[in-house]
Amino acid sequence: MKYIEIDEELYRHIASKTERIGESASEILRRLLGLDVETVAMEQPKQISQPGLDKEVSETQHVAAIDPETLIDKAALAQQKGAVGRFLFTLEAIYKATPTQFDQVLQIQGRDRLYFATSKESLLKASKSANPKEIGNSGFWVTTNNNTAKKRTILSEVLGQFGVQEKQIESIIGHI
Repeated sequence: MKYIEIDEELYRHIASKTERIGESASEILRRLLGLDVETVAMEQPKQISQPGLDKEVSETQHVAAIDPETLIDKAALAQQKGAVGRFLFTLEAIYKATPTQFDQVLQIQGRDRLYFATSKESLLKASKSANPKEIGNSGFWVTTNNNTAKKRTILSEVLGQFGVQEKQIESIIGHI
C-alpha cells in the first residue's frame, strides 16, 4: 500500500463522503472514482511514513494501538456527570493514548451530520444544535446533543478505528 499526503480540505471532503461505518479513505475514493471496491484487500499498516510533518519525529511512526485495560480509569469515569461527561472523558482518554493519530476521528460522520471537528465553529456551521464540546485540551471538538445510544455508537466507531476488539468495545461503551 502507498501513502500520500493531502491537505485538510481534501481530507475533510473525502471523509464527508463516508457511506458506512469503518469505510476507509481508499474505499471512499475507489467508490467515488467508479473503481471496484470489493476486489482490493485493505491491509492495516504496521508503520506509516510521515515525511511532511513539521515537528521532529522518527522517520516512521508506529500506528498506536489502544490497550482497553489501561485506557480508562473506571473510578474516574464513574465520577463524571451524566452521559455527556462520561462520553467526553472516554474520548479524552483515547486522545491521550493516541494524540498523533486522533485526527482519524474526523472521518466519523453521520449521513447528514458532522460529529467531530477541529473547531467549535465547524460543528455549529454543520448544525446549529450540535452543542459542541472540546475533548479535553486536544483541539478536537465533538457534537454532544446526540442521545446516549448515538454517543455509544460514535464511541464504538472511534474505538474500532483504533483496533479495539468488539467485546472490549461493548464493555467500554456500557459505561456511558
